[in-house]
Amino acid sequence: MTLPPRADWMGLLARAKPDRLAQLFPDLPPHDLLRPAEIGAVMVQGRTGAVGQPFNLGEMTVTRCVLRLACGTVGHAHVQGRDKAHATRAAVLDALLQTDKALAVAASILAPLQSEEAARRAARAAKAAATRVEFFTLVRGEDQ
Repeated sequence: MTLPPRADWMGLLARAKPDRLAQLFPDLPPHDLLRPAEIGAVMVQGRTGAVGQPFNLGEMTVTRCVLRLACGTVGHAHVQGRDKAHATRAAVLDALLQTDKALAVAASILAPLQSEEAARRAARAAKAAATRVEFFTLVRGEDQ
C-alpha cells in the first residue's frame, strides 16, 4: 500500500466513525498535548449554484487537537462535532503517519477505513440511482 497525501488521510480520519476508529486503534501511544482537544465553531460557506458568489451558510461545531508523540512528531486533527476522544485519536494517527511506522499504520487502519467509506458511498449512490427519472420528448408531427 502506498501512503496517500496527508490531506487525504486527515480527511479520512475526520470522516471516520469514532467508535470504528477506536475499535481499529484502541491504545494510544504516549504523547504530550500541545493543544488539548477543544470544542469550537467554524463558519461554513456555500456558493450559489456551486460556482457563484460565496455566502455564509451557518456555523458548525468542530473539535480540534494538537499533540506531540514521544519521538517528536506533531499531529493535528479537526473533526466535526464534540467528540474529544475522536479528535485526540485522529491527531495521534496523523502524527504516526508521519513517522517510519506510516505504512504499517496505513495498512492496518487507513485501508479498512477507505474500503468502508467506499462501500458507504456506493450504497448511497445506488440508493440515489434507484430514484432516478429518465425524461424523454416525443416528436410531434408539426415539430418535424
